Amino acid sequence: MELNTRAVHVVNEPFPEGSWPLSVPLVQSSAFAFESADELAGAMAGPDGQYVYGRRGNPTVRALERTLAGLEGGAGAIAFASGMGAISGVLLALLRPGDRVVAQRCLYGGTHAVLADLAERYGVEVVRISGDDPAELMAAAVHPATRVLVLETIANPTGRVPDLPGLLAAARALGVTSLVDNSLASPVLCRPLELGADIVVHSTTKYLSGHSDVLGGAAVFADDELRLRVWPRTVELGACADPFAAWLTLRGIPTLPLRMREHCANAATLAELLAGHRAVTAVHHPWRPDHPSYAMARKVLAGGGGLLSFELAGGREAGRAFIERVRVARLALSLGGVETLVTHPASTSHRELDEGELAAAGIGAGLVRMSVGIEDAGDLWADVEQALA
Repeated sequence: MELNTRAVHVVNEPFPEGSWPLSVPLVQSSAFAFESADELAGAMAGPDGQYVYGRRGNPTVRALERTLAGLEGGAGAIAFASGMGAISGVLLALLRPGDRVVAQRCLYGGTHAVLADLAERYGVEVVRISGDDPAELMAAAVHPATRVLVLETIANPTGRVPDLPGLLAAARALGVTSLVDNSLASPVLCRPLELGADIVVHSTTKYLSGHSDVLGGAAVFADDELRLRVWPRTVELGACADPFAAWLTLRGIPTLPLRMREHCANAATLAELLAGHRAVTAVHHPWRPDHPSYAMARKVLAGGGGLLSFELAGGREAGRAFIERVRVARLALSLGGVETLVTHPASTSHRELDEGELAAAGIGAGLVRMSVGIEDAGDLWADVEQALA
């Protein structure tokens, strides 16, 4: 079935009587009872058997995991309490002291922070690459301790799209496990597992749930053996998904394709109008022909996404003034919800980076990030115009 159909028909388990509830039931239970000690012991053997304890599995959470695996084309998934829980859980499971990670230079600030912490506390070496040329990876990964490649489908907030087919093929040839954060694209715009990735991670807080009411994350695996390797670390870390958050995410997924079309259309419209405004010096959106990743975006994405960023002539002060003047858009830190949100990355999402690191990531002092919602495009542009004025 096509993705639009799979999104509507989320994975659900039949009731014992053989009928299916149309809505996935919310099983808000922290523990499950058994008739015998042997049954309880047997249920604790792995992630796919009977339910024992909420940290080890839950019917609602499992429905989300199987739904996400189906959407991404994976063998299985693990749901986490947040996107950062997913990234941290996977990296802690895969890495040991002295290992090397090759990471795209322009990554989400929280991912930068996790990698920096691993480097400082455990001696994990982090090598940065632009993500534009597989030869960079080949040079950086020629080391016996190289274990993981970390990429983002669409980089936050610059919109850079790495050479996913080339980099993932190179990683596989080198025996390096590839991890791709697909939060900004969602399975609607890109499915990195189909391009050769080993693991896809999501902040389900973003487009998958889509309504700014969920904190959640997930990792989807191309190989189930890899999932089984990561799962015990998830249990130990305690970053498991909450059943109610999983249920809310499952409520959001059926409208994901519809929402993504509106997000993409509105973002493309605003990007075009912003590029013609005298107060704007640069616009970053991968569907614009002047974006450095335009050719790659057209190759690997089904749309430009709902995130754009732009730089103002007045620098840091102009950026701060703009985000405080909008009225339809809201000043908030997250992204991917139905409403339009603006923020100033240098002082919020990427505050962990110093000036040099910001520059290296392509984030200017006056750069404003806009997560474009599904409101009327004319209303959004009127709001942007008055804020720029």
